[in-house]
Amino acid sequence: MSAFTPAKIEADRRVLELLSQNFPDASAAATEIINLEAILNLPKGTEHFIADIHGEAEAFRHILKNASGNIKRKVREIFSTSLREEDIRQLCTLIYYPSHKLALLRQSERDPDNFYQITLHQLIKVLQAVSSKYTRSKVRKNLPKEFAYIIEELLHESPSEENKQPYYNRIIETIISTGQAENFICAICNVIQRLSIDQLHLLGDIYDRGDGAHTVLDTLLTYKNFDIQWGNHDVLWMGAACGNECSVANVLRVSLRYGNMTTLEDGYGINLVPLATFAMETYKDDDCEIFMPKGMAAEDPLTDKNRRLIAKMHKAISIIQFKLEGDMFARHPEWGMEDRRLLHCIDYEKGTVTLEGKSYPLRDTNFPTIDPADPYRLSEEERMLMDKLTHSFSVSDKLKRHTGIFYSHGSLFAVCNSNLLFHASIPLEEDGSLKMVTVNGTPYKGRELLQQIELYMRSALNSDTPPQERRDAVDYFLYMWCGPDSPLFDKRKMATFERYFIADKSTHHEAKGWYYHLRDDEQVCDRILDEFGVTGEHRHIINGHVPVKVGDGENPVKANGKLMVIDGGFSKAYHDTTGIAGYTLVYHSRGFELVQHEPFTSAEEAVHNGTDIISINRLVELNSHRVRVRDTDRGKELSAQIEELRELLYAYRHGLIRR
Repeated sequence: MSAFTPAKIEADRRVLELLSQNFPDASAAATEIINLEAILNLPKGTEHFIADIHGEAEAFRHILKNASGNIKRKVREIFSTSLREEDIRQLCTLIYYPSHKLALLRQSERDPDNFYQITLHQLIKVLQAVSSKYTRSKVRKNLPKEFAYIIEELLHESPSEENKQPYYNRIIETIISTGQAENFICAICNVIQRLSIDQLHLLGDIYDRGDGAHTVLDTLLTYKNFDIQWGNHDVLWMGAACGNECSVANVLRVSLRYGNMTTLEDGYGINLVPLATFAMETYKDDDCEIFMPKGMAAEDPLTDKNRRLIAKMHKAISIIQFKLEGDMFARHPEWGMEDRRLLHCIDYEKGTVTLEGKSYPLRDTNFPTIDPADPYRLSEEERMLMDKLTHSFSVSDKLKRHTGIFYSHGSLFAVCNSNLLFHASIPLEEDGSLKMVTVNGTPYKGRELLQQIELYMRSALNSDTPPQERRDAVDYFLYMWCGPDSPLFDKRKMATFERYFIADKSTHHEAKGWYYHLRDDEQVCDRILDEFGVTGEHRHIINGHVPVKVGDGENPVKANGKLMVIDGGFSKAYHDTTGIAGYTLVYHSRGFELVQHEPFTSAEEAVHNGTDIISINRLVELNSHRVRVRDTDRGKELSAQIEELRELLYAYRHGLIRR
C-alpha cells in the first residue's frame, strides 16, 4: 500500500509545486528517481583530512597533486606488470607536474610523437580508474571545456574493442598531429588530480611559521569541495583583518619570530617600512639578542644584517603587543586574564619581574618606550605606528578575500559522515563533563558553546551589530587566540612574555585544559560525540593543533579508535619535535588510512629527479563492507529527494497536481 494519500499530497502541495518546476511531468520525475537511486549505489568519494599546514605551501600543493600517494598506488595497480618502477615514477611525476615535466622531456625526447601516443594511452587508463566511482555528469563537470567532448569519448570507449579501435586510435593520432598533445596531457593530468580527492577537510592553522599561507589560500580558491575548521592562528589573522590591534601585533610578532615576511609583504602588501624605521631608531644600540628570528640560514651573507634588523622589529612589536594586550585584558575582566598583565610586575630598576610571588631576573632590561608609572600606555610614536600598521591590514584587498574564505567555507566545527571535526579542543571539567564558558555575558557548553562563539565572531563583520557590541566582538578574536577557555587554545596561559624574558623554563609551562588529558578516554569521546549529535556505527573525533610526537612513540589514534589527532608537524619548525612532516587522513570507501609523510624537498626536485613525499600508510579502520553513497550524509539528502520525487510522481499519476 502506498504511503502517499491525497491528504498528504495536499499538506505538501507547496513543496511539490516548487519541485514540479524542475520536473514538469511524470517522465521527468521518474528519470530523476532512477538517476538518484543509481548514484546511491556508487562507492563514496575519497575524503582527505589535513591539519596545521602552517604556510607550507609547496608540501601542501604536492600532497594535493599526488592525493597523499593514492595516485601512485593507483598507477602501480594498473601498470605493475607492464611498466618498470622507474617508468611508474616518471608517469606519476608527469601527472603531478605536467607542464614542468613536459618542458624537461622536450629537451631530451628523441621521438616526441611516440612518447605522446604512449603517454596519452596510459593517462586515459589512469583517468578511467580514478573516475570510475563517479557519475558521468560529475566527471563531465571536472573536465576542461576545450577538451571535454574528446576526453569523454576516450573515457568511455576501449581501444581493444574491434569496432571502435580505429576510431579511438584516430582521436589520439589527431590530437598529436594538430599539436594539441601537450595541452591535452596537461588537461588529463589535472583532471586525475581533481578526481582523486572528492572532499578536502582542513582542520585549521593554515597561517604562520611557513611563508606560503597566501599561496595555500590561492590554491583553495581553485577547488570546489573543501571546508575549513578555524584554527587559533587563523582567527589571529581574521582578527587582524577586522581591526583588532592585538591581533595585528601578534601576527607581526609571530611572522618576525620565524623570519617570515613573505606572506605579509608579498602576499598581502603589508607595509613594514614604518615598523623597521621605528625599530632602528628606538633600538639602534640594542643587540636584541633574545629576539633573533628562527630559521634563517646563517651562511647567507645578507642574513646577519637582516637578522639584526628583524630582531629589532621583533622586539619593537613584542613590547607594543604586551602593552596592547594588557590594556585589552583590563578592559575585559570577564576573561579572567589579569595574570597576563605583566608589565606592571617589572621592577625596572632591579631588572626583575615578579610572578606568583616569586622574583625572576629579566634576560633583557632595555625598555626605552615603557613608562614605569603607566606601563601599558603606548608612546606617541608607537601609537602612530600602530595606526599605520592596522590601516595597512585593513586596506589589503587580498587579505580580505582570503580571510573571507574562512567565513564562506569555514566554521569552528563540522559534522561530516559520522566524523566530528574541530581544530583543538572542547572545554571540559576534570570529571570529563562539558565545561560552561561565558560568551558575551551568557554561559554555554559543548555544541551550543561553539555555535555561540562563531555567531559572536561573525557579528564583528556585520554592519547591523551595535557599535559597542561590535567592538567587543572584534576584541574577542584575541580571546580565541590565547584565552584559557577558548576551544582553539584551552590552556591556562600563553607564556609568550616568560619565553622571551625569563630563563627559568618552569615559568614557560602552559598547563593544558582537561580535554588534552582526557581525550584518550573512550567514554569522554562518546560524550562529546553524543553532544554534537554524531551518529553511526563508526564515529570519530578528528582534530589537530597539538603535534603528535611520533619520534617519542606517541600514537595519533586514541580512545580505542574514537579520536584521531592528525597534526604531525607540516611546519618545518616542528619536524624535530614530531619526527615526521605531517599526516593526511584518508577516508575512502574501504575505510580510514593515516598517511604519514616525510619532509618534502621541492617541486623542482620532484620534476627533475622524480622524488616524491615518502609516505607510510597505516590502516586505521577497515570497513566490513564497502561504503556507498547511500551510507553518507549526501546519501541521506539524496534519499530525502527521492522520497519527495516519488510523492510528486504519485501526485502526477493520480491527477492531484497538473502541469
